[in-house]
Amino acid sequence: MLNPRIVFMGTPDFAVPCLEILIEEGYDVAAVVTQPDRPKGRGQKFTPSPVKEKALAQNIKVLQPEKVKDSAFIEELTAIKPDLIIVVAFGQFLPKVLLDLPPLGCINVHASLLPKYRGAAPIHWSVINGEIVTGVTTMYMDVGMDTGDMILKAEMDIKQDDSTGFIHDELKIMGADVLKKTVKMILSNQAPRQPQDKDGASYAPLLTRALEHIDWNSSAVQIHNLVRGLNPWPGAYCCHQNKTLKIWTTSIFDKEKIGVPGRIESITDQGILVETGKGIIELRTIQPESKRRMSARDYASGNCLIAGDVLR
Repeated sequence: MLNPRIVFMGTPDFAVPCLEILIEEGYDVAAVVTQPDRPKGRGQKFTPSPVKEKALAQNIKVLQPEKVKDSAFIEELTAIKPDLIIVVAFGQFLPKVLLDLPPLGCINVHASLLPKYRGAAPIHWSVINGEIVTGVTTMYMDVGMDTGDMILKAEMDIKQDDSTGFIHDELKIMGADVLKKTVKMILSNQAPRQPQDKDGASYAPLLTRALEHIDWNSSAVQIHNLVRGLNPWPGAYCCHQNKTLKIWTTSIFDKEKIGVPGRIESITDQGILVETGKGIIELRTIQPESKRRMSARDYASGNCLIAGDVLR
């Protein structure tokens, strides 16, 4: 099959390069399925997803079902007669009737090295957990959560100060390249099917507000990983003078010293040194409640923060 009819299902910025590569390769993208427009920003104006914006710019038909299991949507998608469905960070589970629809299958681009970090937030959790390598995996979809047979993988290193935002931007480009190779292998009937090792599986659940609150009893390394893992969204935070402080960047000053968790050890030219359950972390960039981001040093100077104060 030289030019299959493809339906692309995706929503956020992460999925856009994958759609772009399909267009660049000249495939027949018959329709794009994305989440309905959602209110966004201070004015809560209904805003289209990045994938929808890209599809409309290319004059591709856009479908936005509230639920893909609804019979009306299933009938509409069936009428398109896709040969292949490609799913990238779409945001809904596909029912079996859709998984069985295209003769070439449904394939997914997932932002982890499966079977590790199945689920909704693989990049965040890879960084939060201090992984030193991550990547993308393409797979044939089944009814489970990211449990299908794997096709191709690509890896990248995670450096000590890399944020989720940085890894996201690298992986979205990597994902498009792996998808390009995957589609070619499927069309030439050369795509492998490697079952996932269930014993090696782990999950990356949705992020919670409780996770965002820094526990100063954790080690300096764990807190550093949490901060960069929640950057640029949703952000880690603590409290000072009964107000929220978002912490955006940190560095590890000491890995071993035992002090009083949350206590300010000193103010430096670069930031604020804070004692943790194990080690000392330096706060570099912070954001006071209802204010812009600033250097931790500037915050300390403007808010009379001194050694001995305790962050909560």
